[in-house]
Amino acid sequence: MFKKLDFLFFGWIINWMYPEYYRPKYDYQRYYILFFHYLIPQKLFRLNPKVNWPVHFTSKVLSPENITKGILCDPGDNLNNYIQASNGIIFGSNIELGPGVSIISSNHKQDNLREHAKGKPITIGNNVWIGSNTTILPEVNIGNNVIIGANSVVTKDIPANTIAVGNPCKVIKEKGTYKEDFSKIIFNKKTPKKLDAFLNTTS
Repeated sequence: MFKKLDFLFFGWIINWMYPEYYRPKYDYQRYYILFFHYLIPQKLFRLNPKVNWPVHFTSKVLSPENITKGILCDPGDNLNNYIQASNGIIFGSNIELGPGVSIISSNHKQDNLREHAKGKPITIGNNVWIGSNTTILPEVNIGNNVIIGANSVVTKDIPANTIAVGNPCKVIKEKGTYKEDFSKIIFNKKTPKKLDAFLNTTS
């Protein structure tokens, strides 16, 4: 009963204010928490106001217009995340970032610290977990179905279906198929048609 009341009073506001927020309708984050801990700081106190998904007030998302993402993915929604998308970041679907994760798409130029160096965007595939206090550096590609261990520094590409850890981050073992059945999830709102293929597969 409480879940339905929570959605009735706060859910519609969250869905309206966050057009890129796609999560299970119930049993994920309570909508009143999203309202008071995320939406109020973002929209009223202007902390990450241009981001179209929930960002925790301790986190920072720069250049959100250069970020593309799927569903079950809200970069910056955990504690102390730093997401810098000057050169672009492409997130897949079903990505979770631990607290303290930094994703940095562009370095400063060596001969002018006031300018960012141009480069390729960072890409992160589907079904990826990035452990706490990990740093992902520019132009890195992370494949589908990957776990990055806590406190890692990712400087090079990480292939699909692997577990990688360390500084610099290296693959330590292969990872089995991701088995969650997304077709059983009841979402908070209608998901984009282009993601039907993802929702109907578990790999």
